[in-house]
Amino acid sequence: MRVPIAATAATAAALVAASMLGVASAEAPTSSPARTVSVEGVSIVPISQTADAASATAAYRAGMAAAVADGQSKAEFLAGKVGATLGAAQSVVEDGGSISCTGGEEPGYVEYQGAEPDFGSSDATVSPGVLRAGAAKPTLAPSVRKPSRHKARHKTAAGKAAVGAACTLSTQVSLSYAIS
Repeated sequence: MRVPIAATAATAAALVAASMLGVASAEAPTSSPARTVSVEGVSIVPISQTADAASATAAYRAGMAAAVADGQSKAEFLAGKVGATLGAAQSVVEDGGSISCTGGEEPGYVEYQGAEPDFGSSDATVSPGVLRAGAAKPTLAPSVRKPSRHKARHKTAAGKAAVGAACTLSTQVSLSYAIS
């Protein structure tokens, strides 16, 4: 009778010790996560309404470079406000871009007619006055009046619609920096 009681007590003691070790390891101090600051860099650069592929790509890359500089400036500002020093970039994400044109013979929206740069997003959408990757031509929302073709033919000859139009390419880049 004494052997089964001793065996049961030993088993119980072993189980208690095992559970104590599990709790002790779960409560052990862990390293704190790295401190970071995340920002969105943005830029707007001019682009010709009839830009060829090389010019459109060059404008987009210039826009991305300006967006990275904007993001780094924002990150430095935020790090300084919390008494930290900005470290190396931890991640950089291309968030795409868009092209918008205004002016021309009709005030307001003008269609972009040039080549599209690779905006890096295949599921982007088209909104009024903005052309994004994945769409062949922009569409107008019901609230925007589309110029009639009849008026356009009488006012200017074909090929002169681009006169007076101003187009800009907007880019966005998400950045995350280490701070210390």
